[in-house]
Parts: sequence; C-alpha cells; structure tokens
Amino acid sequence: MTTTTPGNSVLDPLRRPSGAFAMLAVDQREALRNMLAEHTDAPVTDDDVRDFKLTAARVLTPLASAVLIDRQFALDAAIEQGVVAGTCGLIGSADHFEPAHGELVGEVTIDRLIDAHDLKRRGAVALKLLVLHRPDESPDGRIAMTREFIDLCADAGLASIIEPVSRKPLGGGDDWDWNEGVHRAAAELGGLGADLYKAEVPRRAAVGDDELRAECARLTDAIDGPWVVLSSGVDPEVFPNAVRIACEAGASGFLAGRAVWAPSLAAADVEADLRTNATQRLQRLVDVVDDVVGTRAR
Repeated sequence: MTTTTPGNSVLDPLRRPSGAFAMLAVDQREALRNMLAEHTDAPVTDDDVRDFKLTAARVLTPLASAVLIDRQFALDAAIEQGVVAGTCGLIGSADHFEPAHGELVGEVTIDRLIDAHDLKRRGAVALKLLVLHRPDESPDGRIAMTREFIDLCADAGLASIIEPVSRKPLGGGDDWDWNEGVHRAAAELGGLGADLYKAEVPRRAAVGDDELRAECARLTDAIDGPWVVLSSGVDPEVFPNAVRIACEAGASGFLAGRAVWAPSLAAADVEADLRTNATQRLQRLVDVVDDVVGTRAR
C-alpha cells in the first residue's frame, strides 16, 4: 500500500505542487458523441466530438495538472494546435474500444496504432489503459494485457496509468455485485506495477461519508501505489465530497471528465459555460485535493 509518492519522478509531471493529482479526462469517445447528441437534433459528427475535446482542453488545462486525450479523435490535433497549457501534463489513451455485449465499450485491447516513443518525443508524459473486469471471465487475459502495457510505458519512459472498471458478467445473473467488482479489480490488478491506478468511486458515492471512507480505505490497502478516482457514475454535485473522502482514506487525487464538463453540454453557449461553470467546478476539485493531499504530504 502506498498513498502518494512525491519522489516518483515519472509521476511528477502529472502532479500539482501540493503533490496531488488534479487531472482532466477528455478521452471519452462514442459515449461523448451520445452525450452531445442529447442536446441537438443534428447528427453529431467526428468533427463535433473533436472540437469539443479541443475546446475543453484549451479552456480547462490551465487549471489541471494533467489532461487525458484519446488518439481516435483529438490527441494529434491537440499536440499540433498546442491546446494543452504548458503547465499541464499530457496523457494519451492507449486503449482501443469495441462495442460488444450491448455496451458501447464491450471489449478493450491495447491500441496498436499508438507509438509510445513518438508520443514521448512529442511531449506526452503518460499513457492510460482501460481494463474491463468481469467476474465470469478468466483474469489471465486482462493481467497479461496490463503487464504488457506497463512494460510498453516503461520502455518509452512514460508513466503507466491503468483504469480497471467493474462490468457485468457476460453470462448474466441478477446477483452481480458491481461494487465488489471494483474491489476485486483492485486486488487483482493493483499490485502489477502500474505507476498510477485510476479507480471507480466505491458505491458510486451514494452512501454516507463513513461508509465511503471505509470503502476507499479498502482500495488503499489493495493498491500498491498511488491511486486516483474517476467521476463516471457519480453525481457531479456529490463528486467533490467523494474526492475529499477518498483522499482522506488514501487516494491522491482525481482523473475526471464528466463531473467537470458534462453539465456544460446543455448550455446554449458551451464554450462560455466551460469558461465559467466548468472552470469553477474544476477549481473546486483542485482546492479539495490540494487541501487534503497537500496537508498529508507535508
């Protein structure tokens, strides 16, 4: 178990001066297209998806310690257009998504079009891999993929970030426990050597503070290294408190998108809302992690 390691140089470009991680995610793909489609009658094109990602990165990265961007839509454009603030570390998504099993992301593999050494040369400091954890699938495949990814990052001099997510069994069953899957994924993958572990918030933060703190402490015990929380599945209004509780229980920050920018998608002027409301939401989260993690690091 390790809560935060300010001396881990490979992670330093992802941290704030406090030692906390305050990272923005704009790597959502078809899920983002669907979110954009909720607010327009016109088809959402690839350019629409890309433009939102680039705008969000341009507006919000001056506050974030790092930003996660996907190759499929926006990574190359973000680098070429210089939209990421110089104070913000760049993380590339190294995962390839396939729809399957009635899910937008039903299968995940390492993206073979990612050139880790080239991304390092172009300014990236880390890569991220999503890993699906299903209770009725053999762990061998996901463990092997995770280890390959960690080695790939180490060879290129990039930090490795893994994002295990709890998913339903392919065989069905009403007794599936999503929350237990979050913990089983941490126990299975949290000791494989990734530099940073990105975790779902236990119970989706829909419990009292004491119970959530105990759940997050379980993750701290299971993960051999620093970990952060993601915001998917958590009410944006609840997420800042969830981040605080998680950090009090050993987490080192957040890597989140929806809790920051999703409410802005409904605005008449999305960019203006990103500059005001989304910026305020991100600043609130930054203040939380600076307070809790910064105090712990001193």
